Amino acid sequence: MKTAGQIMQKKAGIKAELDRQLPADQSDRIWRLAAKKLDQILQQYADIPEGEHMHTDRSIFPAAAIYLTAKAHMPAEQAYAVIENAAVAQTAAIGKKLAKLMKLPFMPDLFVKAWDPMTKKIFGKSCGFENRFYPKKKGEYRMDILACPYHKYFTLLGCPELTKIFCDNDERTYGDLPGLRFVRKNTLGKDGSCCDFYIRRIK
Repeated sequence: MKTAGQIMQKKAGIKAELDRQLPADQSDRIWRLAAKKLDQILQQYADIPEGEHMHTDRSIFPAAAIYLTAKAHMPAEQAYAVIENAAVAQTAAIGKKLAKLMKLPFMPDLFVKAWDPMTKKIFGKSCGFENRFYPKKKGEYRMDILACPYHKYFTLLGCPELTKIFCDNDERTYGDLPGLRFVRKNTLGKDGSCCDFYIRRIK
């Protein structure tokens, strides 16, 4: 398991957004305090299932630690914007790369087919998710997430509002890919009963 310092090094996008909004000394101080907060959280939840660590250590815990620390030194809306703006920038970059790949003739079909094994491995029961899977249909994939570690741990840590950012990341990443249509009507982060995933090939 990575240390708090190692995880924080991977969060350069959030640090850049914090630097953009605050003077360097204030940003650096918040960052140091957030690293300490993250270390406390990692110790508190050291015994959670291994599959959940993929999401908690990489995304959930550092976002919570930085947000909660920042919120103690700036307005809550500004602290939220630090996390959200960094997520927007990151997913825009990922979406741009995916969009380039989807222009290859075979990629949209391959991408849809990959969702079933991908979601069961990364967003399945072993990683702390509860899912509802639908019968497979050619050229499309449908699944609902009924419970997830993002909603669970953000709530336990006292910042359930951050869940919305990570739900929105899906729409930002997959919502405008050539040859594909991503449809979502509900998310847990917006008080829905589930996060619905529906992606299909369009000609």
